[in-house]
Amino acid sequence: MFPVSGLWNTIQTWLIPSLEDELGELTDKQQDFVRICELCELEKLIGPHKWKNFGRKRKERLSLLKAFIAKAIHNFSTTRALIDYLQNSPSLRRLCGWETVQELPSESTFSRAFAEFSLSELPSKIHESMVKKHCKPKLVGHVSRDSTPIHGREKPVRKNKKTTNKKKTKKKRGRPRKGEERSPAPLSRLTVQLARTCEENLEDLPTACDVGTKMNSKGYKISWNGFKFHLDCIDGDIPVSAILTSASLHDSQAAIPLAQITSTRVISLYDLMDSAYDSPQIYEISRKLGHVPIIDHNKRRGEKREMPLAEKIRYNERSTAERVNSNLKDNYGGNNVRVRGHVKVMAHLMFGVIALTANQLFNQLV
Repeated sequence: MFPVSGLWNTIQTWLIPSLEDELGELTDKQQDFVRICELCELEKLIGPHKWKNFGRKRKERLSLLKAFIAKAIHNFSTTRALIDYLQNSPSLRRLCGWETVQELPSESTFSRAFAEFSLSELPSKIHESMVKKHCKPKLVGHVSRDSTPIHGREKPVRKNKKTTNKKKTKKKRGRPRKGEERSPAPLSRLTVQLARTCEENLEDLPTACDVGTKMNSKGYKISWNGFKFHLDCIDGDIPVSAILTSASLHDSQAAIPLAQITSTRVISLYDLMDSAYDSPQIYEISRKLGHVPIIDHNKRRGEKREMPLAEKIRYNERSTAERVNSNLKDNYGGNNVRVRGHVKVMAHLMFGVIALTANQLFNQLV
């Protein structure tokens, strides 16, 4: 945490006072914006998106990138609301890099820049760089894994039904005859994931908008159109990795690729998961990565098995993931998804994750 503490002291004692001398008093959110932009080191990652000195000169992409981070911090639901706020807030506008209102790009330019950032996965790369720099050098106690529904603003994709003119061949009942081999049962996705790389597992996960169903805390079934956001969080309510999938995908199907991503970003001891992740393959991958899995027992696998007292105390730390999901949706745009398509929805959510992660890193020092 030394790099964060050094940066915090520099920002608080020098950068913010000098900015206030130039721009006037900054609000709390504007100070958060300054700290987050400094922690993310945006200039180092924006390089591929800068103008290459040929063709028509584009609007400055660094200013647009900062504006989208400001959108997540202020929890604006639309880009139009962000532009209106920038027109009436000289301090934030100048912090982004535009001196006058006339320099502000049009809404269509914001849209093109967002599509460009989404296709290059720039928000995810910024978050990965930040986590590796400030979280990987230290030992992490617990990784809490959970998912949350994301409501989409597009029609769910219909599942393709196989239509053939051939009659379905009926399976023979009973055991096979002597010398006749039984057709092997197809391997489950979890079993296949164990032998594949992280990239192969991610490509196999469905990402289209569809209908998801789950049980809420009161035991009632709820359904939604959209996606499901899977997060790994560490102590201190800091998200370290994320995957966006179709809403219908079961939580357990994203656990192995999520664990593979997290293992490259932090060094941890315990994996905490609820009963949805109670599967032999998930236990296996956790131990293979050198972790201790603590997973709530699923009653569908027989009678409810109680955890030992020590594991039960550690399992209580899993509320980290629930707080992060709630914070993301309430304060950083998780409930304000107005874009369509998996790529853009992921980028929108990751801008919120960037802001949330940076704030939580700084909160460790307060």
